[in-house]
Amino acid sequence: MTATDPALTALAQGWCALSLLHGRIEAHIERALQAAHGLSVREYSLLDVLSRQHDGEGGHLQMKQVADAVVLSQSATTRLVTRLEDRGLLTRYLCPTDRRGIYTNVTESGLDLLERARPTNEAALREALDEAARNPELAPLVKAVETLRVPA
Repeated sequence: MTATDPALTALAQGWCALSLLHGRIEAHIERALQAAHGLSVREYSLLDVLSRQHDGEGGHLQMKQVADAVVLSQSATTRLVTRLEDRGLLTRYLCPTDRRGIYTNVTESGLDLLERARPTNEAALREALDEAARNPELAPLVKAVETLRVPA
């Protein structure tokens, strides 16, 4: 396979379109969340992921799992957790069964902010997808996103 192989070019073009769609959506949501709630997309995602934890078996996430879920490095995730903790939106505590482990929970203030931000996030996502659907190169990707069903 060479760099000018038509299949590789199509693959690269597809990747560029997907990257463009992601960038546009993320930028649109970022502007909406910042304007209405003072949250970045990453902060919103972190609050959302951590709000889904529970006290049952496997209910609390380790920092690596959180980092994977918000698509950041562990060090960037730790810095993000610290920023949100400083704002009173998160709290950390030692794992009761393994003193080496540290868990992070969303505070009541964090849950309140997240619930107020959810409709903003959903509306901004819908707006960004609707706008992208008007672009013939992005429309098939929008359709794929709209029909995708990810198991819980």
